[in-house]
Amino acid sequence: MSKIDMQVFEKLHIVKEEDLDHLHHVNNVRYVQWVQDVAEEHWISKTTESIRDTYFWVLLKHHIEYKNEAVLGDVIKLVTYVKKSEGVTSVRMVEIYNKHTNKLLTISETTWCLINAKTKRPARITPEIVDLFADN
Repeated sequence: MSKIDMQVFEKLHIVKEEDLDHLHHVNNVRYVQWVQDVAEEHWISKTTESIRDTYFWVLLKHHIEYKNEAVLGDVIKLVTYVKKSEGVTSVRMVEIYNKHTNKLLTISETTWCLINAKTKRPARITPEIVDLFADN
C-alpha cells in the first residue's frame, strides 16, 4: 500500500530552546521522542478507551534517518501513518518536515508489537484496528 492508501495523522510543533543541543539545532534524541509521541497521539485519536484498555504497543525496531536540521523557532510538521500491519506487528512511518519550506528533516520507520494488556503477550492485530488506520 502507498502513503495515499493510508490514514495520515499530522501535527505541528514549534521548535523551543529545550529541543536544541549544543550545536543550536534540534537534538537527535528529541526527534526520536517526537516519533514516539506522534505515534501515540495517532493511536489515541483513532481508538476507543476500551481498545486502549485491552491493548498497548511495544517498540521492536526503530530506524531513523536525519536529512536536514531544524533550529529555534522553526515550525515543523510531523506526519505519521501505518505502512503495514500483519500478525502481531505494525510498521509505522513518521516523516518530519519544515512546515514553511516543506524540506524533509527526518524520516523514521518503526516496528511495533501489539500486546494484550491482560496477558502481557503479543496479540494479533484485529481487523477493527487495521480499519481504524486505513484510508477508506
